[in-house]
Amino acid sequence: MSADSTAVTTPARPETGTGTGTGTGTDTPPPGRHLGLALVVIAAAQLMVVLDATITNIALPAIQTDLGVSDANLAWIVNSYALAFGGLLLLGGKAGDLFGRRRMFQVGIIVFTLASLLGGLAPDEGLLIGARILQGVGAALAAPSALALITTTFPVGRPRNTAMGVYAAMGGVGATVGLLLGGTLTDLLDWRWVFFVNIPIGLAVLAGTRTLVEAERHPGRLDVPGAITGTGGLIALVYGITRGGEHGWTSGATLASFAAAVVLLAVFLVLQARSSHPMMPLRLFRDRNRTGSYATMLFIGAGMFATFYFLTLYMQLILGYSPVKTGFAYLPFSFGMAAAAGVSSKLVARFAPRLIAGPGLLVAAVGMGWFATLEADSSYAAHLMPAMFVTALGLGLSFVPMTLGAVSGVGHLDTGVASALLNTAQQVGGALGLAVLSTISTSAADGRVPDAAASLYRGLATEDFGLVSRAGEALTHGYTMAFVAAAGMFLAGLVVTAFAVDAGRQREAGAVPGAHMG
Repeated sequence: MSADSTAVTTPARPETGTGTGTGTGTDTPPPGRHLGLALVVIAAAQLMVVLDATITNIALPAIQTDLGVSDANLAWIVNSYALAFGGLLLLGGKAGDLFGRRRMFQVGIIVFTLASLLGGLAPDEGLLIGARILQGVGAALAAPSALALITTTFPVGRPRNTAMGVYAAMGGVGATVGLLLGGTLTDLLDWRWVFFVNIPIGLAVLAGTRTLVEAERHPGRLDVPGAITGTGGLIALVYGITRGGEHGWTSGATLASFAAAVVLLAVFLVLQARSSHPMMPLRLFRDRNRTGSYATMLFIGAGMFATFYFLTLYMQLILGYSPVKTGFAYLPFSFGMAAAAGVSSKLVARFAPRLIAGPGLLVAAVGMGWFATLEADSSYAAHLMPAMFVTALGLGLSFVPMTLGAVSGVGHLDTGVASALLNTAQQVGGALGLAVLSTISTSAADGRVPDAAASLYRGLATEDFGLVSRAGEALTHGYTMAFVAAAGMFLAGLVVTAFAVDAGRQREAGAVPGAHMG
């Protein structure tokens, strides 16, 4: 359910192993290497990273009840992972180039697995959010190397094509499995198992990494100051937005957070402009098409994160769905996304990317507007299901063209980082969008019933069904206001696509790289 989330360091030429005892210097793996097991290892790692982006959403109401998480802080359980993953993704890719992709893949999986254990054991929201940040760090280290290891482990031809296809499929499968597995584990066991489930997967992946062929290392250095200032600035910005909605926009802590964000992000841009090894080469933004694609993906991420977050809360808190029922309720979204992505992969060979992504974003905005008409007693079959499918169709049409816009016309040395920036834009956009939309939702709900979420839980505990009804209606109103804002974000993405992405230039530059995406 996302753009190619880990296509960040695909080499432009065959790579050779150096100094690790595993590289061969050719495209052909050493004799006797078990390619089937190697494919399982990479696919499982991709599944784990993608799965974790959705599996936690289903457990949010259970986590909130068990740990007493406030509405404002609940969004951080999602945002902390997205910010760490998106903010450090470029650094993780560079680390793989410098220190060996197999090695960084192993380190990332170890960090991710340990963080999952900590998350499952977390006694309070602070430690849980800290564990989510560590999961994002692990994903940022492992994900960039996973795709690159396919090119060094699998021979050119059918083996590599099959591996690429399986890897790509894990993106959609992981999102769907996350929704279903998250509901099942939360229902049958406990919300903590949405974290514990990563432990056996992570250990199995680590045990199989010996089947992967190490890639050539490249000279350079890590842009640690860039990573610290860039990620720190984004965290400060999201914290300021969240705190402003909860404690007021003129409070000292809120203003200090925004000031820190401005300073850190300004320093980040200066560092990127002056560094000989920047984490985010500013030259990539000189092309209007590419910049437009990144901006559009920022808006897409903002709206899409909101869909899962607020729909999950609506289905469980308002409609009373169990976690497993909520997971299955999302199936139309998965089907719609997969169907539209398949269609758009074929359309990009005939039409300019903006002529596909533009209508797609309009359809997604219509679907989000449909969600904005939800009431406390809306029907799944007549309301939720068709709105999900329509929204997913629109988003599915948009992802492939935006990927084209991000990589078209890029030199082979920058293809990896250009693709990585697209995913970074999606993750960061999702975190920023969710911070804004959760603030809008909470303010709208609390304006009708003070502390609406706590009031709902209090009414259920005391069997005050009048309070339950009032709080449920207030929360639904808050969710619909968030969906209205999300529709506006999709429309903003449509405007950017229309004016910043030049159709003629996209058709010329994008035709070649887009052909393989079908």
